[in-house]
Amino acid sequence: METLPLELEPGQDLHLTLSELAMQQQLSGFVLGIVGNLSQATFRCPGQQQPTRMNGELEVITLNGTFSPSGVHLHLSLSDGACQVWGGHLEPGTLVLKGAQLLLGLSGLPTAQTIHQADQEPLQFEERVELAVLPGCPWSLRARQLLERLSIPHRLETIESDDRFEAFRQRSGMKTFPQVFIDGEVVGGYDDLAQLALQPSFRAMAKPKQG
Repeated sequence: METLPLELEPGQDLHLTLSELAMQQQLSGFVLGIVGNLSQATFRCPGQQQPTRMNGELEVITLNGTFSPSGVHLHLSLSDGACQVWGGHLEPGTLVLKGAQLLLGLSGLPTAQTIHQADQEPLQFEERVELAVLPGCPWSLRARQLLERLSIPHRLETIESDDRFEAFRQRSGMKTFPQVFIDGEVVGGYDDLAQLALQPSFRAMAKPKQG
């Protein structure tokens, strides 16, 4: 089983973020653990047709269930300021307060294969991908985690000065990060990388797993 750490920023919707991740990356699996708090929780209690919504500083206790490209089925339990425990079926409208860290267990991942074409030599396992990131940027972190999970060799460029920022802005024509390059050519940011990761030709760039 492979695992994927996921860090959510303040204001992100817990349900929608997991749904979007599963759909964009074609991932299936389950939640292994979570630490974090919420400013708003929306959940459906057993036997109730309408969801319950709570606001305040709410501490997450557990999040259990599964996710896949077809949807998520998760159960949330949490504690309010009086240490009273609530819980039910997770619904959209559950918002992160200060932050949340999740560990996801992944199943059914496609394996990377080398593509052979009549007019092209097999791809070599080299650093054809270059990733420029900003420290502390959540989208930069997600891009790096995506490449690492897929075992795609890449060269990491951390933008830690105004001069490097300007150099990459001029090179790519982009003002936002991360910036992804393949064979020296800019392909875009995180969303572009997420779409590219679905293509077999990109996954074929992965290093073979040892063992």
